Amino acid sequence: MTKRTMNDIDPQMVPVTPSWVIDMELLEENLKILNRVQREAGCKILLALKGFSTFATFPLVKKYLSGATASSPHEARLAKETLGGELHVYAPAFSQEDIDLIAPLCDHLVFNSLNQWEAFRSQVSHLSCGLRVNPEHREVEVALYDPCAPRSRLGISAKHLDYKRCEGIEGLHFHSLCELGLEPLKRTLKVIEDKFERLLAQVSWVNFGGGHHITKKGYDVEGLIQLVKEFKDRHEVEVYLEPGEAIAIGTGVLVTQVLDIIENDGPIAILDTSATAHMPDVLEMPYRPAIKGAGRIDQYPYRYRLGGLTCLAGDVIGDYSFPKPLKVGDRLSILDMAHYTVVKTSHFNGVKLPAIVLIDEGGQYRLHKEFGYELYRDRLS
Repeated sequence: MTKRTMNDIDPQMVPVTPSWVIDMELLEENLKILNRVQREAGCKILLALKGFSTFATFPLVKKYLSGATASSPHEARLAKETLGGELHVYAPAFSQEDIDLIAPLCDHLVFNSLNQWEAFRSQVSHLSCGLRVNPEHREVEVALYDPCAPRSRLGISAKHLDYKRCEGIEGLHFHSLCELGLEPLKRTLKVIEDKFERLLAQVSWVNFGGGHHITKKGYDVEGLIQLVKEFKDRHEVEVYLEPGEAIAIGTGVLVTQVLDIIENDGPIAILDTSATAHMPDVLEMPYRPAIKGAGRIDQYPYRYRLGGLTCLAGDVIGDYSFPKPLKVGDRLSILDMAHYTVVKTSHFNGVKLPAIVLIDEGGQYRLHKEFGYELYRDRLS
């Protein structure tokens, strides 16, 4: 039996537009791969809520993963209420209010500086606490997403790590990758072991962070399993990984509709979605998302710029070509939109958020949730 893919999602079956459509069967395939890594490598994999927080899917997620990582009291509470399992929390800095809210919820707490560790140590003695380190080893091409970029605020560099102040620290956390394969992790681990050998000898757990494209086609899963096993044996520590994108990559699309087509040095199709409001990484990365049935601007005879619904001049998704002309009412499927979309949306211009549609194992499309005016209003007071 042929497995479903994102391209099998039928935009005509989606009840409303715009909608994020998540295929639960595809999500489970990713979870099975991650669970295999957990089982064979003897590590634990946590869902990073910053990448994927659609908690309607968490009854499935909790069958496979060990818990979640959060970066705020709201994320921590969501994980505790809807996912369960272990809960790790890290943020660049915590306020006293943050600590008061987070400490009763989590199991592991990671501090970004020794100052914060010393400020809150007495209040979190019941937790297993760690430090985030910055290996200052760069693998990420886009500076906006590079935790090891110059003057990064994320993690403690080796030259600033005062071991006299590290008493009581039980964990080491690093996160220096973004959408990368196994070789960058291998290189990063070598730097971690060289620069933080003394801290590794002290801790009982190490968190490899996120940015691992474990479920992407071509990722060396066997190699990852072996790498983790060898690291665990060398240092006698428990290992965690906390991918966000790898959970949901290849599992969903954003279905949108053409509202109008105008002319300005070529046709421009205006959609009922928005890059800036619904897909901010398109502008921030930046990148040009793939669209089912569309090609490069020179691939097919009918060429269009696809524009968003907001008044932002740069709210443009990209330039595409199609085998046949677009017309008002046509639906398009923007591929791979389950991760880093729902979690990063805004209400700019009051544009409504896309609905959430789930496809069950039997292939049924179910409208899970729509977002109305009240959500927009209540955010503004």
